[in-house]
Amino acid sequence: MVQATMQQTEVRRQLKQLNKPAVKSIKSPDGDIIDCVHISHQPAFDHPLLKNHTIQMRPSFHPFGPYDANKVASKKETSSITQLWHQNGRCPKDTIPIRRTKKDDLMRASSVERYGKKRHSTIPNSSFVDPVQIRNGHEYAIVSAKRDEYYGAKATINVWNPKVQQPYEFSLSQLWIIGGPEELLNTVEAGWQ
Repeated sequence: MVQATMQQTEVRRQLKQLNKPAVKSIKSPDGDIIDCVHISHQPAFDHPLLKNHTIQMRPSFHPFGPYDANKVASKKETSSITQLWHQNGRCPKDTIPIRRTKKDDLMRASSVERYGKKRHSTIPNSSFVDPVQIRNGHEYAIVSAKRDEYYGAKATINVWNPKVQQPYEFSLSQLWIIGGPEELLNTVEAGWQ
């Protein structure tokens, strides 16, 4: 009984920490709630090294090469990516959309404290497509490139409904950009799981 109460308290604490105060909330047709959180309150800024971080909204310079500001602006206006929740509204300027974490999400996790956290691992440094590898029970193939300067990345990701064979098994397809020395690794990830 005492342990159940402690777990409920921990779940409430985690939900309060994960779900930032919303400027606006949008209910998606699939049942999710999308919170529009002010850009300066996003979870990344909970990290102690980002305390008092100033957000740079525009680049201070553009890379050398074929860059046309007018072309980029017109392309941005015509190619809008829509999400299911956009049917019920959009987030205001200077906010970012974050799916609200629910109690059920935390309860499905192996540990409430570790919810949403990845275990540290490294990937091989290669400049070619690795065949399917198996490490720590994960099967994966990667493509990597090593270069000093990149000014962007692009990926086309298919979304399928793969069959899973065991509990807690899932499929993930993502673009993962890594930079910095291993002990201070910075990553940006986008994709589907």
